[in-house]
Amino acid sequence: MPTKLITAPAIEPISVSEVKTHLRIESESFADNISSTQSIAPGAHVVAAAYSLVGTGVDVLGSRTVVVLEAGTNGAGATVDVKIQESDNNTLYTDWTGGAFAQVTTANDNATYEKEYTGTKQYIRVVCTVAVDTCSFGVSVVEYVPYSAEDTWITSRIKAVRRWCQDYRGESFITQTWELALDDWPKYGYLELPYGPLQSVTSVKYYDTDSTENTWSSTLYTVNIYYNPGRVVPNFSEVFPSNVLRTTQGIIAKYIAGYGDDTEDVPEELRLAMLMLVGHFYENREATFTQALKAVPLVKDYLDMDRRNWF
Repeated sequence: MPTKLITAPAIEPISVSEVKTHLRIESESFADNISSTQSIAPGAHVVAAAYSLVGTGVDVLGSRTVVVLEAGTNGAGATVDVKIQESDNNTLYTDWTGGAFAQVTTANDNATYEKEYTGTKQYIRVVCTVAVDTCSFGVSVVEYVPYSAEDTWITSRIKAVRRWCQDYRGESFITQTWELALDDWPKYGYLELPYGPLQSVTSVKYYDTDSTENTWSSTLYTVNIYYNPGRVVPNFSEVFPSNVLRTTQGIIAKYIAGYGDDTEDVPEELRLAMLMLVGHFYENREATFTQALKAVPLVKDYLDMDRRNWF
């Protein structure tokens, strides 16, 4: 079907660090692999109510991450509350479950507290409440990101492998936006949207012979996400619009597809197949070989799991 990718996935189903662990690639020294970013700069922080002291967001995608709270001296009777928030876009943040530090009081200040971030979002930050009096503290985000000269190569192969696996499955893995263009309404009573799993339909537009744009009201059809490809079906007693359409691309449906926004939403067997394929390309980088190669049957076995249920 004539489709166009409008918005590519924000992240990949597997990360560079996961691939390097799978390949057992050695990295640089431990010091070279550690980076630290201040979310809340160390210093004396005045009273701030209801988590109104907001730290800087830090991109932690693909790394092991520890948030470090360095508590200095609290003012008399003062307290500090710190919690971790997470985000897909460094704009809209929500509290990360389990991300609240123990409250710092005068009884337990002048100490270091650590909490590992094990979520799946790309960005994290901390927000703080300072009560009663000024308190000295700072919060840093420490990342362990093993680096090797292969990182750029691996990144490009992850994308290529993901696209190959998606094409083989006829699916979208991580959430992405598509447009389907048709010359006319289908004859079989429903509009089929490829590269599911279908999440939602943004719009169905159709164009008269003079290219006047019309929108088919969502109150007139039902979106069936249980099929893959997903379907847009006219409601009972409804039919497709009867307007005479322009000669080509008379209908454009825009929709969102994919298993979800996070890597953990993608079935584990699909992620494992991607790891195996990246590993294959890592070991075999040329288009031709002097020795005979046999395909690893598990790759397509993993990709074929549940595939029969979609079509």
